[in-house]
Order: sequence, then C-alpha cells, then structure tokens
Amino acid sequence: MKKKARILVVACILLLTLIACENTVQTRKEQKENQDKIKLENLVTSFEHQKTSQSFKIVHAYELFQNYISRVAKSKNPDDSYLKIYQEEVIDPIYSDCFKDGEFLHMAEPILNASPKQLNVGPSHLIEIQHVIDQIDRQKTDELIKESLIKSSDLLPSGIETTVCVLPSKNKHTDMITVGAGKINVLYNPLYTEDTLRAGVAHEYHHSISAEKHVRKKTNPTVLDNIIFEGKAVMFEKTVYPDIEFTKIDQSYNKENWAKIEPDLSKVDFNRSLEILMGGNDLPWIYGYSEGYKMVRSYVEENPGVGPAEWTGISAQEIFEKGHYLEKYQ
Repeated sequence: MKKKARILVVACILLLTLIACENTVQTRKEQKENQDKIKLENLVTSFEHQKTSQSFKIVHAYELFQNYISRVAKSKNPDDSYLKIYQEEVIDPIYSDCFKDGEFLHMAEPILNASPKQLNVGPSHLIEIQHVIDQIDRQKTDELIKESLIKSSDLLPSGIETTVCVLPSKNKHTDMITVGAGKINVLYNPLYTEDTLRAGVAHEYHHSISAEKHVRKKTNPTVLDNIIFEGKAVMFEKTVYPDIEFTKIDQSYNKENWAKIEPDLSKVDFNRSLEILMGGNDLPWIYGYSEGYKMVRSYVEENPGVGPAEWTGISAQEIFEKGHYLEKYQ
C-alpha cells in the first residue's frame, strides 16, 4: 500500500508539473501576443471612406526596425540569428495584418524567409536602413496613401478592409507588392517620391481587388494572363493618376520584340512571364508591363464605355482578342 501511495504521489507531482509547464508556455505565448498587439497599435492609422464607409489601415512597420537595429547593435555574439531577431521584432507583430492568408504570399518570400543579407537587414546594412527610415515622413506618407486609396476605391470599391504596410528597403529597384486581397506592402526605398506613393498604391490596389474578386477563377495562369494582369494594374494606375508616369510605356510596336514573346503567350510558365514582364533576354526593361498596358488600352479603345469595374473581371484572352491587339503588329 505504501508503494502504491508513493507512486500516486509521484504521478500527482508529475501531472502538476506538466500543468504548470503548460500554463507557463501559454502565459508566455499570451504575453508575446499582447506585446505584439501593443506594438502594432502604435503603428497603425485607421480610417474610412466618408461616403462608402470602406475601411482602410496603414501600418507603419518601418518603425519596428528601431527595435531590430537596437538588438543587433547590442549583440556581441557573432552566432546570433539576425533573421530570428528580425522575425521577432519586425515580422511577428505585423504578420496577421500584412501577410497572413495572402493569395500571393510567394511574393513576400524575400521579406519573410530570406537571409539577412538578401533582406538587406543584416548588420552591414543597418546604417543604410536607418537612413531610409529617417527619410520617411509619417504624416506625409499617411496623407499620400490615404489620397490614393480613396481615389482608387471611388473607381473600384472593396468589400474588405485594405491594409497598406510600409517597410523600408535599401534596394532601389523595389517598389511595392500585393500579398493578397487587402494586403499591400510598400517597400519604401531611397528613390521614393510623392508620385511613387500615389500611383504605386493605386497600381497595387488593383491587384488587391483582383485577388479579392477574380484571381481564384484561374489557378494556372498563362504568360498572357500574367502580362494582362499587370497591364490592368498599369491601366488602373494611369486612370487614377493620368498625369503621373509611374510605369513608363513604350508607345511603339516593335515587331522584333513581339516576335520573341508571341510564341510563349499561351504557355503556363511563371519564369518566362517574369522575364517578359521585367525585361531580359534582349527584351527592354519592364517590357511586359508596357505591352500589357497597351493590350488593355486597345481593348478599352475598341469598347468605349467599359470602365475599370467591368474590364477588371474580363479574361485576358478576351481582352487580347476583342482589343484586336494582333493587328498592331501586322
């Protein structure tokens, strides 16, 4: 009996220990979630469209980099995981608002999962990142993003909240990405201007609407789909801000360049799509954006009276065919 009693006591002690450990883990998790919530509240500007009540949110995520920079600067251990610090201080507090469940989450891979060197947030880049952060005027940034979102939503209203997350980048060749419906990332770099924010946010807002209302209809996009997907965003950007040249357009119809891409239009090939869009392999810079825009413009010219709310949902093939785009190269 004494032996059974001792076993029972030990079992009770083990059970209580496990419960205590579980409670401790849960408490730490809750503390972390509460800390992240507090961090986020200080970074957010929320507002609504006065006429439609559509809701918006701007997350000034770049301010979190101060905590990251401080921890990295104080670190004396060369084996410290800078990516882990970056995840804890920057990504975790904003993940839900800026990335979670994004239809185009793969677009955020360089932000979420790359090495500190690739992310441009490693120790050797701290001074440059700090310089970019110092360049950002929060009040002015709020005003410009608000303006763009309101003007964009006047043409294409959304049924969900749209969140714009502002992050710093020392890479002068990055602008913005849309992670999914209602999730836009502004990668603020040293070349940003007021017009970059205005037109760039309008461009990405169109991608957000496409993700919300249309993207799920086609899971294996062709090269043509991808080109016109960007072309629609450029058309929208230029509809909202006709006097801003954010995406440069080559107005000519170069038959030599067209011959390089026409055979690939029906292929399902993301890498080729990207090569055509960005330029490369003897194609001009952002060639695909320019061609995509001209395809959509041709459709709109052939079908006057069809506005953004209509052509946004029209298939790439219909845009291409009913815009009689091939005739441009005959």
